[in-house]
Amino acid sequence: MKLFIDANVLFTAAYSPQGKAALLIDTLHSVMVTSVYAAEEARRNILAKKPEALAAFETLIDKIESVQSAQSGHCPIELPTKDQPIFLAALKSGATHLLTGDLKDFGPHMNNPKRSGGILIQTVNDFIESQLKS
Repeated sequence: MKLFIDANVLFTAAYSPQGKAALLIDTLHSVMVTSVYAAEEARRNILAKKPEALAAFETLIDKIESVQSAQSGHCPIELPTKDQPIFLAALKSGATHLLTGDLKDFGPHMNNPKRSGGILIQTVNDFIESQLKS
């Protein structure tokens, strides 16, 4: 299992250090990866919206492997341009899961790895629930 973490999950984990996203990162960071692109997006959003969470973000991001962002290439699922580098980096990294809170753009592809290049796209909550069932 290899989990790719989207920017909004990083943001949530930094802002809510007692929440599910932070707990998941603390527990499973050894099998997690994110991209430079996602980390930069999360950092920008933290600085703009919740600068008091920057120290927590830096602590979290140090636990997760960062891979180079995949800025180009054919995206096998339909996504807005801004989300394609996230999905392509998840593919390139060999992730089995992409954890995101972006229901608007990733929602149609969630919980259906046959339609998403073999990657299981889930929210943090869906991932935790699926792990508790298995």
